[in-house]
Amino acid sequence: MSERNIVPIEQLLPNKLFIIPLSGRPVFPGVFMPIMVNNPDDVKSVEEAYSESGFVGISLVKKETESPATDDLYEVGTVARIVKKINLPDGGINVFVSTLKRFRIRKAVNPRLPMVAIVDYIDDEEYDTFEVKALTRALLSEMKELSENNPLFSEEMRLNMVNIDQPGKIADFIASILNIDKYDQQRILETTNVRLRMEKVLVFIKKEQELLQIQKKIQNEINKSIEKNQREYFLREELKAIKEELGMTTDARSSDYQKFKEKLDAFNFTGEIKETVESELEKFALMEPSSGEYIVTRNYLETIINLPWGEPEKENYDIQASRKILDEDHFGLDDVKRRIVEYLAVRQLRQDTKGSIILLVGPPGVGKTSVGRSVARAMNKPFFRFSVGGMRDEAEIKGHRRTYIGAMPGKILQGLKIVKTRAPVFMIDEVDKMGASYQGDPSSALLEVLDPEQNVAFRDHYLDLPFDLSNILFILTANTLDSIPGPLRDRAEIISLSGYINSEKLEIAKKYLMPKSLERNGLKKKQVAIGSKEILFIADGYAREAGVRNLEKSLDKINRKLATEIVLGERKEGEKISVDTDMIKKFLGKPVFREDDIKVALYPGTAVGLAWTSMGGDTLLIEALSNPGKDSLNLTGQLGDVMKESAAIAFSWVKHYVAENKLADSDWFDKRSIHLHVPEGATPKDGPSAGITMATALLSLVIQKPIKCSVAMTGELSLTGQVLPIGGLKEKTIAARRNGVKDIIIPKANMRDLDEIPEYILKGIRFHPVTSMKEVADFVLLSPSAGKKSTPAKSS
Repeated sequence: MSERNIVPIEQLLPNKLFIIPLSGRPVFPGVFMPIMVNNPDDVKSVEEAYSESGFVGISLVKKETESPATDDLYEVGTVARIVKKINLPDGGINVFVSTLKRFRIRKAVNPRLPMVAIVDYIDDEEYDTFEVKALTRALLSEMKELSENNPLFSEEMRLNMVNIDQPGKIADFIASILNIDKYDQQRILETTNVRLRMEKVLVFIKKEQELLQIQKKIQNEINKSIEKNQREYFLREELKAIKEELGMTTDARSSDYQKFKEKLDAFNFTGEIKETVESELEKFALMEPSSGEYIVTRNYLETIINLPWGEPEKENYDIQASRKILDEDHFGLDDVKRRIVEYLAVRQLRQDTKGSIILLVGPPGVGKTSVGRSVARAMNKPFFRFSVGGMRDEAEIKGHRRTYIGAMPGKILQGLKIVKTRAPVFMIDEVDKMGASYQGDPSSALLEVLDPEQNVAFRDHYLDLPFDLSNILFILTANTLDSIPGPLRDRAEIISLSGYINSEKLEIAKKYLMPKSLERNGLKKKQVAIGSKEILFIADGYAREAGVRNLEKSLDKINRKLATEIVLGERKEGEKISVDTDMIKKFLGKPVFREDDIKVALYPGTAVGLAWTSMGGDTLLIEALSNPGKDSLNLTGQLGDVMKESAAIAFSWVKHYVAENKLADSDWFDKRSIHLHVPEGATPKDGPSAGITMATALLSLVIQKPIKCSVAMTGELSLTGQVLPIGGLKEKTIAARRNGVKDIIIPKANMRDLDEIPEYILKGIRFHPVTSMKEVADFVLLSPSAGKKSTPAKSS
C-alpha cells in the first residue's frame, strides 16, 4: 500500500460510541491497558463495538451506582481501540485497549446500559510554546528524581516517559502513574490547554516528592529501630550462647527463680510461711516478665529473702566494758547508766536474748538519742533509728498491703532488712509527738510491736506473715509522758533524764562539745582555748535551758567566726586563741539571760514556784494584785484547767484562813477584785503543783508582807489545806539551783525522792518538808519559829 493511501487513525474515529462506565480511575490517552468487563450490558457494548468499528468510549462514573446512566458519567472521557478480546469462563471478557484521544459526550443516543452517545473529539491547545517546552523539561527532570527514589517506578515506565514526543501526552502519562486522587485525575483529563495541564501535573509531582521525603524519613527511623532491635536480638542470642557454653543460666526469670528458691530453701520454713512462700514462688515461675504482677511478686520475694529469718547470734558483751563505753560517751546521767548496766547484767545472767522496751524521758538536748547509740555500742549490736514525731499513718509502722501501687513494708521490717539481724537495737524517737488521722493511729500500731506477748508473731501488712520481733531491744524517747497513751507507757521501763546544772554543763563542754566543735569547724585541738569561767558565762548568759544543745550551738558559732577570721587573714593561721568574755559578747551578742532574770519575790503578793515541763524544770514567779471591786478572782497567763482549779482552791483556802485567823478586815475580800497572773503569758502552763505557791502569793497580798528571799516551793494544795506530793522533784531542784534558790519547800511525802538526786545537785540547798499550808505560811510569812525544822541537803 502506498503512503498516499495511509490514513491517520484519528480520522477513522466514529462520532457515535458505545460508552463503557469506569468506576476506578479515569483513563488517559496514549496508554495500552487491559480492562476487565463483567457487567452483561457492558459485555454487550464491547461485543457490538468490536464487531462494528472496534472503538469504545471510556468515561469515569461520578458516583458509583448499580446501573449508571449517561448523566452519572463525566462528560469528558477517552476513546480507545479494542486490540484484543478474550472471553472468560464466568461470562465476562478481558479486553486490551489502546487509548487514543479525549472526547466530550454531546448527546446520549441510549442513556441506559448498554449506553451509546454521540461525541465530539477534543484537540490539545497551546502545545507548542517556549513555556510548554520549559515545563516539559521540568516535568522530565522532576520525574527522573522522583523515579530514582521510588522503587515503585519500573525501568519501563522511565523509558516510556522519555520516548514520548508530545508534551500533552507526557503530562497525561505522568498523571496516570502518579498516586493522585481520581477526581484530581479527572480534572487533569478535562484540561485541554497543555500548558495548564502540565502546570497542574507539576504541582502534583512536588506534592509526591514531599510525601516521598516524609515517607523516606519515617522509613529510615523504622529501619534504625529495626536495626537496633535486630542488633540487640543478635547480641542477646550471642550472650545466651556464651552463657550456655559457660554453664550459666540464660533466662532472667529462671535466674531470679533459681536465686529465690536457693535462698528460701536455706531458711527451712515450716507451716504457714512455707506454704505461702512456695505458692508465691510457683506463681512467679509461671508469670511473664512483661506483666505488672511479675514485678509485685518479685519485690515481695526480694523482701522475704532479705529479712533475717535465722536465729540471732549469742550475745557477747562485757559488763565492765559496757560501763566504760557509757562513761566515755556521756558525762553524768549516773542513774541512767546504772539502770542500763543493771538491765545488761540481768540479761547476761539469764542468757536471755529476748528484747525489752526502755523509754527515755527528758527535755531536749540531754542526750536521749546518743544514749541509745551508746547502748547499742555497749552490746555490740547494730543500731537503727527512726522518728515517729508527726507521724499520722499507721502504714508507716505496719506497711501497706500489696494491692496498692508502690506498697512497701513498714519501718520495723525496713530496719531489719538494713541491720540484717533479728536482735538489733531499735530507737524510736519522739513517741510523744505521734498523731492520729483518718489514715489510722500509729501509737496503736506500736502496741503490737512493743508487746512481748504479741510481737513474737508480728504481722506487717505488706509481708502478711508472722515475724518474730521479740529479740529486738526497743529504746523509745520522749520529752514528756503526758501525751503518750497509757497502754504504751505500761509496756516500757521508764528512765528519766533530768536537765544539767552548770557544773555538769561545764564538764560536758570541756570533754565533748568543744573538741567536736573544733573539728567540725576545721580548727585544731590546741588552737582555741576557752576557760571554765567563759564556759559558765555562756551557760548562764546564752544557754540556760535544761539540755546542752544551745551551749553547743554557741560554741559552734564562736569557732565558726574564729575560722572566718583566720581565712580572711585577720588572724594568723597558727596563732593560739584564748576566748574571753569580751570575745564571747562580740561573737554572740549581748547575753540573752541577765542576772536580774533570776526570779525573786520582792513584793507582797509574789511567790516563787517550781514547775516541771517538757523542756525540763523551771521556776515560776506568781503575782497577785488587788483592785477595788466586788469579790472575784481573775486568772491570766495561759493556765490550763487543772491549774485554774488549783488557783480556785488556793483562793478559797486563803479566804478561810484569813477570816479564821483575823489577818484582815472581815469585808476585805468583799471590796476587792483579785488578779492572779503567772508571767511568760505566751507559754501554756498546767498542773496542780503550783497550788501552795498561788496560796502563798494570795496570802502575802492580803497581809501585805513579802515572803522570804531565795525561797521556792512546790506542792499540790487540797481544799482543807493539806500539801500533797508532786512529781519531777529532781528537775525542779535543778531549776531551783540554776535560779540561785537556797530554800525549797516540798511536800513531806516527797522526802523519799531526795535519795535519787545526786549529791552535787543537793549541795547548798535546804529542803523544808511540810504537810499543811499553815506550815508554809508560818515559814515564809508569819513566824518562822513556828514552822518545822528544815532538812538540809546531804553533806558532801
